[in-house]
Amino acid sequence: MKNNFIKYILLVLSLQFGLNLLAAQDSNASSQYLDSLKKELKVKWPKNTTINLVFHGHSVPTGYTTRGVVDRLSSYPYRTLKEVNDYYPYSVVNTITTSIGGEQSEQGAKRFTDEVLIYKPDVLFIDYGLNDRGIGLERAKVAWSQMIEEALEHGTKVILLTPTPDLKEDISSDDSDLAKHSEQIRSLAKTYNVGLVDSYALFRKLSETQPLQGYMSQNNHINQKGHQFVADAISEYFISPSKD
Repeated sequence: MKNNFIKYILLVLSLQFGLNLLAAQDSNASSQYLDSLKKELKVKWPKNTTINLVFHGHSVPTGYTTRGVVDRLSSYPYRTLKEVNDYYPYSVVNTITTSIGGEQSEQGAKRFTDEVLIYKPDVLFIDYGLNDRGIGLERAKVAWSQMIEEALEHGTKVILLTPTPDLKEDISSDDSDLAKHSEQIRSLAKTYNVGLVDSYALFRKLSETQPLQGYMSQNNHINQKGHQFVADAISEYFISPSKD
């Protein structure tokens, strides 16, 4: 009995070590994904160049709050710009939003070439998970894959975002629509070896210690505090140390 217990403990420790190692590898991959861009952001005038960050998606990156009110400068694309500019004071960075309130990824994919790639994004962020519940996983996967592939063909760095919360869904459930779309987005990030900001997982973890209502302006739109939470996660890609 004692030997079996020891074996069980060793197995648990081994599994935990493996999970920690994978987490460390994922963290390292994230910190290195924008290494070439981080070098450009440090260059001083007159040798510096303009860097375009393009945010494509629905109402959340657009800055919609509640009752149709839009707070653009408090949305996570502009909060990200502030954090990047503060960290790289010699950089010239544009935040460009091509997002449209109410849109899902199929609609975003249709205008991708003419209305997104035209801005020559150095980094492209895609955030459609909330609205893709209306078209389902299969159609969403096709649309996301198309946009990712087109962006990569243009040499653009791509970072996918899992959805921010909807208070009408149980964020602790693995069977909710948002949980399923989140898992698909994570899978796409791995398939195409692109960046991931796992907003859904971060908010899910947060919900274990505090109510999410404090981060929401309405059931499916985050407030200023929620946008800062997402911007901080995005900024990790820019402020993490480069690989030597």
